[in-house]
Amino acid sequence: MVTASGSPRSATPPGNGVDTVGSGDSNGNGERRSTLETEPTESTTLLGGSSEDGSAAPRKDSWVGYEDFEGLSWWKTPSVWWMMVPYAFFTLAFGGSLVPKLNLIIDLICKKYFDDKLAADPRYIFHPVVPGGDNPHCRQDGNVLQNVATFTLVLNVLVGGLSTLTAPKIGALSDRFGRKRLIVVSSSGAIIGEIITILAATYPNVVHYRWLLFGSICDGLAGSFTAGSILSHAYVADCTPPSKRSVAIGYLHSCLFTGLAFGPLLAGYLVEWTGSLLSIFYVTLGCHIFFILFMFFIAPESLSKRRQRIARDRHAREREAAGPPPAWALFVASYMPFGKHFGDTVRAIISENPLAPLSILFPSAQTSTSTWETSPVQDFSPIQKNKRLRRNLITFAFIDMWILGAAMSAGTVMVLYTEKMFNWGNFESSRFISLISMVRVVVLMGIFPVINYIFRTRRARRLSTPVVETNAGADELDIWILRTALVSDVIGALGYVFARNSGEFVLAAIITAFGGMGSATIQAALSKHVPAERVGQLLGGIGLLHSLARVFSPIVFNGLFAATVKTFPEAFFVLLLAVFVLCLAASFLVRPHGMLPLSACVFVAINADFVDSLYGGRRGPRTAIASVRERVRRSKAGCVGRR
Repeated sequence: MVTASGSPRSATPPGNGVDTVGSGDSNGNGERRSTLETEPTESTTLLGGSSEDGSAAPRKDSWVGYEDFEGLSWWKTPSVWWMMVPYAFFTLAFGGSLVPKLNLIIDLICKKYFDDKLAADPRYIFHPVVPGGDNPHCRQDGNVLQNVATFTLVLNVLVGGLSTLTAPKIGALSDRFGRKRLIVVSSSGAIIGEIITILAATYPNVVHYRWLLFGSICDGLAGSFTAGSILSHAYVADCTPPSKRSVAIGYLHSCLFTGLAFGPLLAGYLVEWTGSLLSIFYVTLGCHIFFILFMFFIAPESLSKRRQRIARDRHAREREAAGPPPAWALFVASYMPFGKHFGDTVRAIISENPLAPLSILFPSAQTSTSTWETSPVQDFSPIQKNKRLRRNLITFAFIDMWILGAAMSAGTVMVLYTEKMFNWGNFESSRFISLISMVRVVVLMGIFPVINYIFRTRRARRLSTPVVETNAGADELDIWILRTALVSDVIGALGYVFARNSGEFVLAAIITAFGGMGSATIQAALSKHVPAERVGQLLGGIGLLHSLARVFSPIVFNGLFAATVKTFPEAFFVLLLAVFVLCLAASFLVRPHGMLPLSACVFVAINADFVDSLYGGRRGPRTAIASVRERVRRSKAGCVGRR
């Protein structure tokens, strides 16, 4: 049984409820009540975290993260809203160029394909191919689509393979030096890629379309979309309490789908207004530059100096434990103008384990502090606690990896599939993406917050309990939202397989749009398992899995489509269905943290009132029985009811 021996200064902002737990009478009952109702908070960490001064955890309706921003002006206080402004421009550019860029690649490859056939047979007759123009024969030729699927596969493997190495490093660096700087670094590769795309589209006879591979290399070295995504989620996790984190990350995802919804429409009007497909890529380049400038000069840093210092100190201790650099590296560094960190770099490369970022998913008994260690009844052994924590982390990471891999591969293949099966053009494909993305925005901005309010916030108010700001892992609501989202993905993928007209296909896509809640829930739930100073490290490990998914998912999905596009193009959706079914089955392995069994709750309640009756408390046996019944009734809201 753990007691709260003190109460640190509250950092609860105005408007939040204040819990009065622990204010008892002089006979010690108040101390016992505080003991019974102690819950883990953001400072009671699951993975090797503790408060910096070793003081007791703050009250469960407050969040220790507020202390980092206390007293700051509003323009210096980080919030999810600071991310939404630049992220909206970034995703608008991404959504606007998605279909045009794919169709540009189709045109460039188609032009090269027919030019090669003409060079081999001068008598060969074909329709001329104009990059950026209307070339329906390119989208109906199976050989061209096969080459496009193979080329996009190589692009994705390059980006994914390189970001596998860089994204975890960028995530860990952001813990030590802040999120803003690394967000700028991760976005710089996209600028180089857009410049190469503009050159290839403007001068197709001079700049070969294979130069796009170099753009992918630059994008991958900068961390690409993977690093940008994990850093954005880390930014939101830094400044959002756990009870609101899934909704805040959902807002961030809604920005992505807003860009996918309105980007293609605005791109279509832009092409009609300017008469040039290139105008889209110029606007995309400008949006990337705006995103970098806004994040660097305007948005406040989400990671406080204190948290950065804690992460740097921990990294310094780990570096000292690794031993000194090789003697030859120190000798070479002494003759280098910028050789101060050369020895450390050589040591890191020599001892580097490419899978080391995944170690955070396997907490040991020494580095893990389970949720139940602060609970009144110790029903679980340390081994059981670690097993449950590891199982949750690994299962969430597995589901997240496959969902992202399927999503990254599905976008390209679905455009190719619909243009072949339903004879869609650039306008129809853009309209389809806009519709599905708009449904996702409605789900994430409208339905998701309502679900969180009804089943978490209002439920706590009805039971007269505080909204627990705890990092105790996923709760039951998180788990059931994830399962519901995966069910919608399964139903939608099944609809893709059997859809035989465009209407049925669009209906299936609308059903899958409700699966957008799953990804936001996973990212938020993962961040609840670690202390604040390790969020970047955790998401860096998740970024490694994302990068691996970007490497292997296109090989599997795009490779399957390229192999079956002439015979059974629906094979891609059969595989997609199998992946979602597997993820749904895996979601039943996750168990909510911070919840005691009902038998333990009853024991705690009986024990508390029995002690009251023995030591002069105000309650007798009959009152004790009534109190036990009341506590059992409230067990669903956290198991140990308020007295």
